[in-house]
Amino acid sequence: MQARLIPMSSDYHNSTQRSATLEEETRTTIEEARMVLPGIQALFGFQLVAVFNGRFQDLTGVEQVLHLIALLMVAIAVGLIMTPAAYHRIAERGIVSRKFVDLASRFIECAMLPLMFGIAIDLFLLARLILKQVPLSAAVAIAMLLILLTLWYVFPWTAVALRARRREHKS
Repeated sequence: MQARLIPMSSDYHNSTQRSATLEEETRTTIEEARMVLPGIQALFGFQLVAVFNGRFQDLTGVEQVLHLIALLMVAIAVGLIMTPAAYHRIAERGIVSRKFVDLASRFIECAMLPLMFGIAIDLFLLARLILKQVPLSAAVAIAMLLILLTLWYVFPWTAVALRARRREHKS
């Protein structure tokens, strides 16, 4: 089945903000998951291959377990990202619903958390191999964790709070 492009109305191009239709929200949610999934899958693949690399043996036993934890975190993120598609195919095939949009949005939002930790843990391990300093490697990983937390959660939550505040001032 081929995807069908639906052009946006002229109101979309002439206004600064408007409410999306349920169909547009559904399409946007599905596109968001489609954009995130290939990156997660690529990371997951690299994590799997790393175990068979000779340098993996340079990691301590604890660090190898940390890599396994990072791998599990990314696998959880994959599961969370793919759950809305499975749910829609089984429970709401052919239906566009607010329930699906809300459910899919929550799953995508939740998927970013284990992904963020998986990236940070593996970045710590990579930095440890390169820098050979645990404290500096931990600082690099924590900095990345904070950057991703800010970009993926704080930034959007701040936008929601600002929008709510603007609405309060208008009323």
